[in-house]
Amino acid sequence: MLIDAHTHLDMPEFDSDRAEVIARARNAGLTAMITVGIDLESGRSVLDLVGRHDFIYCTLGVHPHEAKHWTPIVSKELSTLLDHPKAVAVGETGLDFFRDHSPRRDQRRAFHEQIALARDKSLPVVVHDRDAHMEVLDILKEEGADTIGGVIHCFSGDVGMAKKCLDMGFYISIPGTITFPKAEEIRRVVRATPLNRLLVETDAPYLTPVPFRGKRNEPAYVTYTVAELARIKEIPLEEAREITARNAKTIFRIP
Repeated sequence: MLIDAHTHLDMPEFDSDRAEVIARARNAGLTAMITVGIDLESGRSVLDLVGRHDFIYCTLGVHPHEAKHWTPIVSKELSTLLDHPKAVAVGETGLDFFRDHSPRRDQRRAFHEQIALARDKSLPVVVHDRDAHMEVLDILKEEGADTIGGVIHCFSGDVGMAKKCLDMGFYISIPGTITFPKAEEIRRVVRATPLNRLLVETDAPYLTPVPFRGKRNEPAYVTYTVAELARIKEIPLEEAREITARNAKTIFRIP
């Protein structure tokens, strides 16, 4: 088993060869992929995609970059989209204080309300966190996110933050940055996190792992991420693949 817990198959970077990308993922041994909506338009695209592939599931949300567009109408439409049987989580949502493509007040409002929506739908939440660690934790606590759990996608915090997320019932999702020579902090996080709370992801088309760094990422490359995780944890590769896949199936309730 092997699952890419976070990818963006609807992105235009895949428009010329999406079918081939999906086929390569299957050939690499992926048994499922979670493709992520970042706004309503993206959400509709990923729903079309999961409707055509039985091994692809999706999350639906409004990314912090798009939070300036969050309105009650958007919230209502998102709620309707989330009723799809293959929508397995709300998100990605969260805070991005590095890019600040949306005003921070809008990011906070959209994050609060999407966690509340996840509670209403009894779905986990997929969290984007960049340069906003403490405020992300504060909002998760304020909104009672421990009652639904979720995933801190593309984890970029330290061991201390990872432990706080684990205490709230969240899973830590590890991207291809784990293969970067200077990325020692994320390797420390992997060493400190129990195996039964780790996921692997590509965040494709971004964050391409070594040896393809600098090129477009794709779900098949999650094999390099899980191999590095296995090396760090000093376990057989097949065990790392199986455990991270089982974790993804658990949090996303995939049959």
